[in-house]
Amino acid sequence: MAGRWFEQFEVGQTFDHEIRRTVTESDNMWFSNATCNPAAIHIDAEYCKGTEFGQPLVNSIFTLGLVIGLSVQETTLGTTVANLGMTDTRFPKPVFAGDTIRSRTTVKDVRESKSRPNAGIVTFLHQGLNQRGEEVCVCTRQALMLRKPG
Repeated sequence: MAGRWFEQFEVGQTFDHEIRRTVTESDNMWFSNATCNPAAIHIDAEYCKGTEFGQPLVNSIFTLGLVIGLSVQETTLGTTVANLGMTDTRFPKPVFAGDTIRSRTTVKDVRESKSRPNAGIVTFLHQGLNQRGEEVCVCTRQALMLRKPG
């Protein structure tokens, strides 16, 4: 399903996104290395044995990107101009290699753009949930969305 136009969003609308993704150790290592994050809590399994988690944590910025990415197909694919901002981001539970993440999106606000007549601003609440239904990521995101042509 392609993304939705600005006019197709309504406050309170909720999407339980169908695509899920299991996070791998390779995802975490690649992302931590690609973003130059050498924190032992992400890349050193031996170090992590001595932490309260006992294993490496998946990089939280990877988790955030995954949760938003899982929402794209059903919300913003081909219809977004740009992300305008992300606020109130939280990570209530850790993510580990082997966890399967799914995403839920709720439309919190819809308003016209004052500077772009061909677009409007949609505020999304994204929630990432693991295979046990535990919330692992929450983020409010504002996106500039195209209006339906014609």
